[in-house]
Amino acid sequence: MNLHEYQGKEILSGFGVRIQRGIVAQNPKEAVAAAKQLTAETGTGWHVIKAQVHAGGRGKGGGVKLAKNLKEVEELAGQIIGMNLITPQTSAEGKKVHQVLIAEDVYYPGDSEPEEYYMSVLLNRALGKNMIMYSTEGGMDIEKVAEETPHLIFHEEIDPLIGLLPFQARRIAFNLGLSG
Repeated sequence: MNLHEYQGKEILSGFGVRIQRGIVAQNPKEAVAAAKQLTAETGTGWHVIKAQVHAGGRGKGGGVKLAKNLKEVEELAGQIIGMNLITPQTSAEGKKVHQVLIAEDVYYPGDSEPEEYYMSVLLNRALGKNMIMYSTEGGMDIEKVAEETPHLIFHEEIDPLIGLLPFQARRIAFNLGLSG
């Protein structure tokens, strides 16, 4: 099953997981309306414009951009929607972008340097189980981390009949250096 980012977030939100809020847009006008709605709801004036395609590495391919105002939201959404996004996970032709996720920016000017983590839930077909793959070395270079320092990427197998167990959640938090 392939899910776009916004679809995965909707599923997680349905289970009470706090997520970065966002609204899907099909064109620049919808993107501006989405940004205005998010600003009214969250107070943020900055937004992240994210191409919605079934491929990783969207940021490196130019499919994730930060907009600091509504004019930039419109311009960047116009650049991304309709582009052929080429990433390490697509063919040379790339994938056509038909929609973007307008997401709240969770970092604000003046904040200390944000920490980035990587986390993905995927299906391990060989084992027939879900797997959470995660790392403290998040951001756009996870492929580089996997190649150069694979010991910094952790895996947690999740039995689909049982689900995520408390000890697994604690282990994930510990490995990421999280507490609280």
